[in-house]
Amino acid sequence: MTKILLAGVDEAGRGPLAGPVSAAAVILDPDNVPEGLADSKVITAVRREELYVEIMRSALAVSVAFSSPDMIERLNIRGATLDAMRRAVRGLSLRPTSVEIDGKDVPHGLNLPARAIVDGDALVPAISAASIIAKVTRDRLMVKLAAEFPLYGFERHMGYGTAEHTRAIDTHGPCRHHRRTFGRLKAYNAGSADVLVRS
Repeated sequence: MTKILLAGVDEAGRGPLAGPVSAAAVILDPDNVPEGLADSKVITAVRREELYVEIMRSALAVSVAFSSPDMIERLNIRGATLDAMRRAVRGLSLRPTSVEIDGKDVPHGLNLPARAIVDGDALVPAISAASIIAKVTRDRLMVKLAAEFPLYGFERHMGYGTAEHTRAIDTHGPCRHHRRTFGRLKAYNAGSADVLVRS
């Protein structure tokens, strides 16, 4: 009998003004599902980190892919998100028998049975796990980018359009990690050089 391997897929970072969008695909071990899986947005940062470790230790396969700000500008955020989802599924070390994706869209080119589930991150454990992996992985990357570009406070707001972040953009202009087609960033020249970064 063929073992059913369900891959759950979700993204993190569609809305920020800076940083990539991330997508994760997770195949959970049905005999070893971490307790407390839920949509990453309703879990504290501390608990997300704990669950990240548990998922990485117990899952049968995990894959993460990113779409950069440049790709977001080329494909738009929907296209870039779906592309990252497709690459995350393709990056799994095991080929799933089916894929379930949070949201309304199924990426093209999966060549696997797949369906989109609205609020899937709250309903399907594998999608919840993918939500957590995508969020924690992206947050960790934003902390690294904050060390490279300390003027913006990426480690505090993860690139979202907070008052602190928008003030920093108004003061210093965007850097190469900003999405120049988003919000107030449209006013900046897409070809401008990186701002001068001071520690």
